[in-house]
Amino acid sequence: MDLLAAMRSFRRVVELQSFNKAAEERGQSNASISKQIRQLEARLGTVLIVRTTRRMSLSETGHSYFAECCRLLDELDHLERTTSGEAGEINGRLRINAPLSFGLTVLAPMLARFMTLHQQLKVDMRLDDHVLDVVSEGFDLSIRVRAALADSSLVARRLGEIEQFICAAPAYLSANGTPTEVGDLKNHHCLAYRLADQPGNWVLEGPDGATSIDVPARFVVDNSLMLCEMIQSGVGIGVLPSFIANPLLANGKLLRILPQHKLARRSIYAVYPPSRLLLPRVRVFTEFLAGELRQAGF
Repeated sequence: MDLLAAMRSFRRVVELQSFNKAAEERGQSNASISKQIRQLEARLGTVLIVRTTRRMSLSETGHSYFAECCRLLDELDHLERTTSGEAGEINGRLRINAPLSFGLTVLAPMLARFMTLHQQLKVDMRLDDHVLDVVSEGFDLSIRVRAALADSSLVARRLGEIEQFICAAPAYLSANGTPTEVGDLKNHHCLAYRLADQPGNWVLEGPDGATSIDVPARFVVDNSLMLCEMIQSGVGIGVLPSFIANPLLANGKLLRILPQHKLARRSIYAVYPPSRLLLPRVRVFTEFLAGELRQAGF
């Protein structure tokens, strides 16, 4: 048995939560991957993966072995790169997940500059406004824009923050009037972002404290860029992140509503499995992105 090959197969089966996906990724048959895992378990004298007809899970021993397996494989990969003189060269494939709107508006030019600096790097980017499973999808890191992160085994680094503004088009306000108090929003067409923590409920911090209001959502969507288009078209009032709203507020295409009231800021996080910490491409990209976002005012 090739112990290292079996360990790598075990790792990918666990990360992808699938023997089939691991076999496809490694260019082997499902039977070959299953045999490697059985041989590894026989060598260790214990069960690592508990399999049923519907699902698979790690045994208690499997959990501890998986953590050490990832650590040893990453250290071995790092040692090989260092010994071969490639420690300072960023190469390989970087798998990234990020929100669609943020990726198109903010990340694209930053990523282009990063790839120009590192010509040997390949990038596999998936843009999706829904929160994806970093481990099972095989990402090296995920960029998330959230008010807070759920507890998990993932490592998170905060890279910056984003303001949110209530906006409307001048044409809408001319036809429907401008809200001057939070309660006025109930008399307007409001547009909501489906993936917000509480769609249709806006919590505003004003001079007299926090106010929570359930707005009458005429339109609900799961993408900020389409939400912005609907607001610009005069359909109603909506909340936009600063990276989308700022240019339109500056040129007068949108106007800010209730500027004395603020919505909670959202943080930008880089999230990755602990096993990716030693990968130079992940570490260097995270540092680069943190600097770019800081310079851009996030």
